[in-house]
Amino acid sequence: MDTTDPEIKFDEKGICNHCTEFLIKREEVKAMRKSGPEHLEEIIKKIKKSGRNNKYDVLLGISGGVDSCYVAYFLKKKGIRTLLVHLDNGWDSDDAALNIKNVAKKLEFDYQSYVLDWEEFKDIQLAFLKASVVEAETPTDVAIMGALHRVAAREGIKYIISGGNLATEGILPKTWHYDAKDTKYFNFIQKTFGTKKVRKFPNFGFRTEMYFKLLKGIRIIYLLNYVDYNKADALKILQEEIGWKNYGGKHHESRFTKFVQSYLLPKKFNLDYRKATLSSQICAGEITREKALEALKAPLYNEEDIEREKVYIAKKLGITKQELDNIIELPGKYYSEYPNDEKRLKFIYKVYKKYFS
Repeated sequence: MDTTDPEIKFDEKGICNHCTEFLIKREEVKAMRKSGPEHLEEIIKKIKKSGRNNKYDVLLGISGGVDSCYVAYFLKKKGIRTLLVHLDNGWDSDDAALNIKNVAKKLEFDYQSYVLDWEEFKDIQLAFLKASVVEAETPTDVAIMGALHRVAAREGIKYIISGGNLATEGILPKTWHYDAKDTKYFNFIQKTFGTKKVRKFPNFGFRTEMYFKLLKGIRIIYLLNYVDYNKADALKILQEEIGWKNYGGKHHESRFTKFVQSYLLPKKFNLDYRKATLSSQICAGEITREKALEALKAPLYNEEDIEREKVYIAKKLGITKQELDNIIELPGKYYSEYPNDEKRLKFIYKVYKKYFS
């Protein structure tokens, strides 16, 4: 990590706040694995007990990536009846779609696809692109949480399993990815830069989250934090036993995400997402800093490939390539430059964590 995160801080030893916070979290995760009510086997028993009168024990959000596919594999090994749910936002790569189908078939799990209204979602994505913020992917992040909770409630499932984990995602600066649940921020951008009223989109702000948590009793479990998760080992297992196909970099299961992280953000903010991912892996002991620095020497994109991809992205969004290029050239903005609810949400979640979590 470096000063491409404008809020980064280094101590007298040259260690940044992200690494320090990661190591604190890692010790907390290790403690959870060893003892107490959050121990893995106790969690599995609780999950199975909650689903004893239902068709499914859990719902797993699956993207076709390594983390979520490996969680599906782990759940099968533990005999947990799982409903796989994928958010279809129109941007899946062919390899990601194939991975999901293979996982569902070979693990014999039921699978549902939550398909977004494309015209409405396209307008929201364009609004965030025109706002020129780092959070070009916030519409998808919001929709994933909204979709998973709605399906879980409909199916009577009390536990949503996420592939998110400390080992590969423990470091992510706030300036690179602001709170997707800030509806004030979301609504301002859509109202200012969008053209449509949001009617079908599965919104997921604080009030919606509290409805599903407190009234419906739905909880999210980041299961990979309770096991010794090594991505290289997981990848090998998936390739050998599931026929999983590698689609490239982290989150490149989506063509839009690949475009955003590999081109838009580096171009607009000089922001390389690989730094956060590699830093997480260094802190987790998966790779050395030297190997990470070597990996960063590889170019993020090929000029010819990205020009073709821009044509595809623009056509799918219903704009010209020139309009997309104009959006890319806009000065980058951070969430703090738009109306947001950061202070209030911090207070609310602090109270929630103290009394309800």
